[in-house]
Amino acid sequence: MSKAKSGILTVFVIAFGSYFILDLGQFLALEYVQSQLNTIQDYKNQNFTVAALAYFAIYIVVAALSIPGAVILTLIGGAIFGLFWGTFIASFASSIGATLAFLVSRNLLRDWVENRFGDYLTPINKGIEKDGSFYLFSIRMVPLFPFFIVNLLMGLTGIKVVPFYLVSQLGMLLGTAVYVNAGSELAQITSLSGVVSGSVIFSFALLGFFPLIAKLIISKIQRNKVMKNYQKPKKFDANVVVIGAGSAGLVASLIVAGAKAKVVLIEKHKMGGDCLNTGCVPSKSLIRSGRIMSYIKRAEEFGINNGAGEVDFAKVMERVQKVVKTIEPHDSIERFTSLGVECVQGEAYIESPYTVKVNDRIINTRAIIISTGARPLVPQIPGLNDIDYLTSDTVWELRELPKRLLVVGGGPIGCEMAQAFNNLGSKVIQLDNASRIMPREDSEVSAALSARFEKDGITVLTDHRLIKFKKTSGQNFMEAEHHGQPVRVEFDQVLLATGRKANVEGFGLEGLHLSLTPQGTIETNEAMQTSYSNIYACGDVAGPFQFTHMASFQAFFASINAMLGGLWRMNAKYNVVPWATFTDPEVARVGLNEEEANTRNISYEVTRYDMDNLDRALTDGEAHGFVKVLTAPGKDKILGVTIVGNHAGELIGEFVFAMTHSLGLKKISAVTHVYPTLLEANKLTANVWRKARLPEKYFPWIEKYFRWQRE
Repeated sequence: MSKAKSGILTVFVIAFGSYFILDLGQFLALEYVQSQLNTIQDYKNQNFTVAALAYFAIYIVVAALSIPGAVILTLIGGAIFGLFWGTFIASFASSIGATLAFLVSRNLLRDWVENRFGDYLTPINKGIEKDGSFYLFSIRMVPLFPFFIVNLLMGLTGIKVVPFYLVSQLGMLLGTAVYVNAGSELAQITSLSGVVSGSVIFSFALLGFFPLIAKLIISKIQRNKVMKNYQKPKKFDANVVVIGAGSAGLVASLIVAGAKAKVVLIEKHKMGGDCLNTGCVPSKSLIRSGRIMSYIKRAEEFGINNGAGEVDFAKVMERVQKVVKTIEPHDSIERFTSLGVECVQGEAYIESPYTVKVNDRIINTRAIIISTGARPLVPQIPGLNDIDYLTSDTVWELRELPKRLLVVGGGPIGCEMAQAFNNLGSKVIQLDNASRIMPREDSEVSAALSARFEKDGITVLTDHRLIKFKKTSGQNFMEAEHHGQPVRVEFDQVLLATGRKANVEGFGLEGLHLSLTPQGTIETNEAMQTSYSNIYACGDVAGPFQFTHMASFQAFFASINAMLGGLWRMNAKYNVVPWATFTDPEVARVGLNEEEANTRNISYEVTRYDMDNLDRALTDGEAHGFVKVLTAPGKDKILGVTIVGNHAGELIGEFVFAMTHSLGLKKISAVTHVYPTLLEANKLTANVWRKARLPEKYFPWIEKYFRWQRE
């Protein structure tokens, strides 16, 4: 604890303790004040300024110390100073005292509370950041909420000091005036409970809720203002039109059709979207072929001599397409039609929030779900258009293995493709402007993957700023800058893996002026609702997580809310978001890693288990990697998990389940895991956590007890 916090705590403890030790509360009792009222009034008449300052100071101290005495002090203000001066002095004193209590709470308690309840506070702070003044004003208007508790609780949130003071000053003004006015009859008051009638308190409550009601009305007016320029059809052809048949669109369509609502699914290219045709399915199929070849190269490790293999790249790519064709019926028009979805092939164009045009057909719909996905981001680099570059969309057209492949990008896609092509026989150079590959992960993860890449023969060039591409005499090369020095690399093919761009152009969003985020995705609220009340977006086009499983997750909320039509709203929560990169070793994560926790000033403890101790990893010849779990200090609550190793994408599932259902490491430790399996690593990690917390100080006494038993 800092010296400043220690000083604040000391002063607070002394002052608060003195209040009880010296029994100062007796001076705030109704009977005492009534018995001294004439004396106090006489003193005020002779020394108004001194009396006013003394009252002002006492009120501030009581409020700052969070002592329950605001009501009696406000009554005293009315009895002594009258309605005008009593309201004036009490209003400012109460607001200043409240702000001091707010600051005490923020400085002494906020960090501790955030460390232990950060997950619960995050959505609250988001709401406070957006509508904190409305919430505080409403609470201040209602006397049912204890004055001092509001101060302390608001100190734990992210609301700023100045808005807190100003809103408190305004919000408490009317209530202060009412109590001050009641104080004029202080001598006749027999109980504080009878100071203000029930009807007055009820009126306060109505006034308190008025700002929130007004906000809802304003919000509705704003949405209606957006919609008023468009004529609402008298009759609708569909309940929901879904644009884009990728992961998000397919799931949304199935949910709507399953609810027996009319849904039209529009796709301009291929059913299944990127995941089936150019993303997850083909990439993992290619990775599998590359992994088989890597094992062939390691045959001698497993006692197999003269192991040899020759890559037929054309057959590898044919296998990739065969896998796509095998899975394709799952996402086919025939299947979805049989499940009640009307599938339309063509380019959709949103003419209004109620109408979508496709081919020569106009569809009137109650709601629209945009799930148009994303495409590879092609950076603006001089000379790029002069060469035949590849992206994650076009690489599947290759039938001849590139001898020298340059991969631009050190993220998941770049790393997966770099290793897969290297395993199949390409000489791979991977380049990135960042200081390390996989920059979203902890540095030790990047180091482990880099070491493996270099061992496998991949040239990893980080901290390299790409300047230009050039083609001379049929030879491709690129120029980059590394720490001020020029770097030239020749290559046969280049694969761009520098990110993905949301598909938001060409189907009517420009005419609607639909709001976009700084990242270029469609801006949505937690209900997946856009700036138009009946238009929703989900999947890669909405972000922030461009994963297939998150697209499906968002599609659930988008489809349910689209069908409910504003009658009720379900909000998506991103508390537990897992992902995996399918390199060798695989990298999987859920929740926080160390770098994110440090950036967000979240305290944590680390438990680590190294895979080189795991029996199954040893038998498989894959004894490398680790499981790293971040937990709340002093607790087994899981904040995040990173796994590096064989089948990490499968192992992470147990932790995802545990975090989803608020289960800690103790629960995982108590589960029986099959031996020998890789999954045992999770239990052994939990055991490491428990072992580190054994009560070792009692071990000598336990040892003596067992020695006594043997005697």
